[in-house]
Amino acid sequence: MENMGKGKVYFVSGIDTNVGKSYATGFLARSWSERGIRTITQKLIQTGNEGMSEDVELHRRIMGRGWLREDEERLTMPEIFSYPCSPHLASELDKRPIDFRKIERATEELSRRYDAVLLEGAGGLMVPLTRDYLTIDYVVDKGYPLIFVLSGRLGSINHALLNFEAIRRRGIPLQAVVYNLYPEGEDKIIQKDTEMFLRDYLKKHFEEAAFIILPCLDL
Repeated sequence: MENMGKGKVYFVSGIDTNVGKSYATGFLARSWSERGIRTITQKLIQTGNEGMSEDVELHRRIMGRGWLREDEERLTMPEIFSYPCSPHLASELDKRPIDFRKIERATEELSRRYDAVLLEGAGGLMVPLTRDYLTIDYVVDKGYPLIFVLSGRLGSINHALLNFEAIRRRGIPLQAVVYNLYPEGEDKIIQKDTEMFLRDYLKKHFEEAAFIILPCLDL
């Protein structure tokens, strides 16, 4: 990635809950590490788990790594809630508030130890973290550049453009778009046209954003 500074934090989001953010996060972490950029991943808030983050575990498998010291220290998974739902509801069901300062301290420590931190969100940009605080608000408040994951499924153009409008309106720097080719069963005509349409759109509106193809991974 261009203009990567020491300890830079990149927020990873996408157009949907199951668009492949965790796959993209692990893939980028592996790719950057192979290029000599010491990269760690972190999950902003994990829901539907107890004790560990299944998304961080997937990151490590894609990276070809076991659990790291930072995983054991829970720096990479600072907030975990048991019910598989939006963070605002998961927090309410577990009867404890999200500790945002704990998350921030963990991110700061990871950025001190590594060249880059890939911070994966929960769901999309408009997912509520509390009843009055959205994921996109957190990204704006922290000033993180965004890596945005999308796919070639039918409807992706509409979802992508709505998100891009919100990203532009909030002044969020779009670092890269990751185009996920998984699963392989998608309509290839729609998938290819979606890629071409979004490439053209990015050239007009986010010309500095990289366009990265995420291949189907053999895990």
